[in-house]
Parts: sequence; structure tokens; C-alpha cells
Amino acid sequence: MHSPASHLSAQGASGEALAGPTVGVIYNPRSHRNRGQDFDIADRPNVHFAQPLRREDIATELEEFARAGIDYLIINGGDGTVRDVLTCGMRVFGDRWPALAVLPKGKTNALNVDLGAPSGWNLTDAVDAFASGNRVVRRPVVVTRLDEQETPLVGFILGAGGFTLGIQAGQDAHRLGAFDSLAVGVTAAWGVMQALFGSDANKWRRGAKMDILLGEKREPLAHSGQGFEGRRAVMLASTLETFPMGLKLFGKFREGLKLAVMDRPGRRLLAALPKTLFLGPSEGMEAKGFHQLATDRFELAIEDDFILDGEAFPGGRFVVESGPQLQFVVP
Repeated sequence: MHSPASHLSAQGASGEALAGPTVGVIYNPRSHRNRGQDFDIADRPNVHFAQPLRREDIATELEEFARAGIDYLIINGGDGTVRDVLTCGMRVFGDRWPALAVLPKGKTNALNVDLGAPSGWNLTDAVDAFASGNRVVRRPVVVTRLDEQETPLVGFILGAGGFTLGIQAGQDAHRLGAFDSLAVGVTAAWGVMQALFGSDANKWRRGAKMDILLGEKREPLAHSGQGFEGRRAVMLASTLETFPMGLKLFGKFREGLKLAVMDRPGRRLLAALPKTLFLGPSEGMEAKGFHQLATDRFELAIEDDFILDGEAFPGGRFVVESGPQLQFVVP
């Protein structure tokens, strides 16, 4: 559904096209920090403004943007909105995306933390930054289901096992008023408490049954023997480089697709984990059951739900790899 301001003319009052980029704006009115702000940008010439109310409407809006020849796509919403726009946009733009900008308007904005855009950035700032701002290149994570013909999912943070439980706890944190880095901290603290004091029957310690095959050769990710064979407590994959609270989820700095996997949240491992996550890699962590690595691609087979940028999707067999290079505009 279009807003009254959707698909405005890219021409001025004289009927002649004005100089500057042709801009498409996907505005999520349900995002936590939007609340009807920034509508004045829709009055600018060369701006095409859309408020798709359903996920399936996003592809239609992007197709119209592509026909209009946009140079610049601004996503006004949180991580979930970015995921939906990128997923729909793969069919529209393929490997030839316009420049992008993301406004941190959701409950969680991990991508924005990585890109380094200010939390108060608005649509006017983003449009002006096309000419004056910097460009940051990132490749998203593409998750392709192998056992069914479905459109690949595209996002930036993929997780399973305890991460799925953590997202559920994070939703509780949101209801209590915690957002962004605070929500991450609340969720992490809750998970550590469950893992430390729970029994092996506790769902936070039991983990999820999953197989992880690395690279083109499909080499199985080694299991430390800690916990239950064939089960992993937590799996995380991302192409981001900077994380909320300064977390070093994937050890030393690495570009591209990265994996962090915990076999079992043993007490010795959990005791050493804060140093590893905040200060960097520690010796012997793999033997304790914590793996941090980079890979071009991997296959994931999982029975339980997994999470991509905050939303749960049904398990199955998947190929996970890096997507096309995207250029994000930042101040």
C-alpha cells in the first residue's frame, strides 16, 4: 500500500529534471523510532517515497524504484526492515545495487553500529550525504534453502541454538524498555545465568542439533567433544565487522563471512568467554568448545528454527555465503 506521498515526480515545477541523485525511500511506519517522522523529505523533487505495509509489497515498490532509475536507496527502519528490503531487492537489483543508506529506526540496529552512522541520523541528512558522505562496503549473508525452492534470505546476522533463545529473551527485554546495546547486554546476561546455573536438561545448555560443513570441500566443523555430539549450544555467522558493546564475536579482525560456534556452555568456557569476547582471542578456547573462524561459505543442516536479523525461520538444509558488494553511504 502506498502512502499519499508515494512515487512523487522526479521533476521540478518547471517539468525539467533537477540535478542530483534519484532517491528511493522505503519507510517502515511500524519501526520503533519512526512514529511519523521525516515525512517532509517526500516533498523533495527526485525523491520516490514508499511505505509498504506488507513484506510482499516491498518487491513491488523496489521494482518501481528500479524503473525510475534510482541512484540511491534509503532504508528507514531497523535490522528486520533491512533484511526484508535486501531479500526482496536481490530479485530486482541482483549484483547491480544502487548506493544504500540505513537509518537506525528499529529496536535493534546492529548494521548501523557497524557502519558507524550516528543514531540521530534522519532522512534529510541521508539524502544530503549522498554527495558529501563516505562509502562503506559490506557483503550481506545469503541463506539459500537446499530442500525447497524458495527465495534466498539476505541479512547480516545469522544465529541458531542459544541465539534463538536469546532473541526471545531480547524481545522480553524490549518489552521492559531495553533497546540496542542495552538489549544485547540484558540478553547476554540472562543467557549466561541460564548456562551457568542450569542443568544439562536446561534448553540453554542442551543446544540444537546441527551439522556445519565448511567450504566447497564440505569439511565438517570439528566438535570438541564437550556436550552432546552433533549438537551445538550456539552458532553465529555474520559479515559485519563491528558489534554492539565492542564485542569481538569472531576473534581477530576478519573481513567477509565469519563463524562463531560454541559446542557446550561449560563453566570453564563461560568463565573464559568474557575475556575472549571483549579483549580478543584466548588460547585453548577451541579445545574448550568455542570455535571462531572465517569461511567463504558453509552448509547448515538444522532441525530447529534459526534467526536472521531478529526473526525466526524454519530449519532445514541451507547454503550460507556472502552476497554482492553493497555500498552504504555514511556521514
